[in-house]
Amino acid sequence: MRRAPALTASLLTAALLLAGCGGGEESTSSTPAESPASQAPAEQAEPETWPLTGLPVADGDSAATKHPVLVTKIDNTASAAPQLGLGKADMVVEELVEGGTTRLAAFFYSQLPDVAGPVRSMRASDIGIVTPVKAQVITSGAAPVTKNRISGAGITFYEEGAKGLFRESSRYAPYNLMARPGEVAGVAAGAKARPADYFTFGERSDLPKGRKATTLNANFGRHTTSWQFDNGRYRNVNGYAGAGDEFVADTVLVLRVRVGDAGYLDPAGSFVPETIFEGSGPAQLFHRGRVVNATWSKSGLKGQLKLEAGGEEIPVPRGRTWVELVPQGTGAVTFSR
Repeated sequence: MRRAPALTASLLTAALLLAGCGGGEESTSSTPAESPASQAPAEQAEPETWPLTGLPVADGDSAATKHPVLVTKIDNTASAAPQLGLGKADMVVEELVEGGTTRLAAFFYSQLPDVAGPVRSMRASDIGIVTPVKAQVITSGAAPVTKNRISGAGITFYEEGAKGLFRESSRYAPYNLMARPGEVAGVAAGAKARPADYFTFGERSDLPKGRKATTLNANFGRHTTSWQFDNGRYRNVNGYAGAGDEFVADTVLVLRVRVGDAGYLDPAGSFVPETIFEGSGPAQLFHRGRVVNATWSKSGLKGQLKLEAGGEEIPVPRGRTWVELVPQGTGAVTFSR
């Protein structure tokens, strides 16, 4: 009978051991099992792109620069030769001025040239050209009525006397005013956020096939800008850019526009035209040696440009674009295979 206490003790010890090892379904472990969702790879963010070209930004860089888009008004006559800075432009818009000649609005954002010019005056047409990306303008000045309209549209501009603008002694006036955009950028006011895209960008495969077109002539009256498709891109064969400083376009976009009266005469007594860059009109998009007929539309001067073909919106292919604002009535566009 002396063995009963020992047996009882043994049974109690075993029960305690079982209690300590059991209860797996009620574990109070502080490390929960990972769910399938937490094991899934992180979704990669879309790469940033430049707002004037749609091209991707280099790894580690940002499309929000320390300066706004800077548009430099550049003379486009033989007297301007050699034009400087066009090789660094993201896009260029060619617009009609008095006498059937043209002037260039060179857009600089992803990179800035050391020097750009010759710098010439603004026109009221520039309101519809620069406001979609809240650009600021480098200019020689403008007629008082134009300055009032530009300022009334909320556009900041830098004219002769501002930091970064200077006269080049090797040229003659008025074709000797030049700009250092980097210096202008240093004092440029305004938000430093990335601007909106100028176009709806896409790929060549997103376009209709179009027709073969390897040459293009955009006639404004007294001046015609001619392009040749060469090795995948378009080259201006009668431009005034300095050697090695040409704007080589991936796309040439021709927009037929209405032209009105700006309401004043230039010093020579010539009528000053105003491009009406809103509403809609015919368009031709030249890319990769082909042309697509389309319709352009722009809801107000500040609206983004849209293109449509066959009842559907089409994109502007990513890359550098030269825009020809050719008058509907007095201008003409021709191309050949």
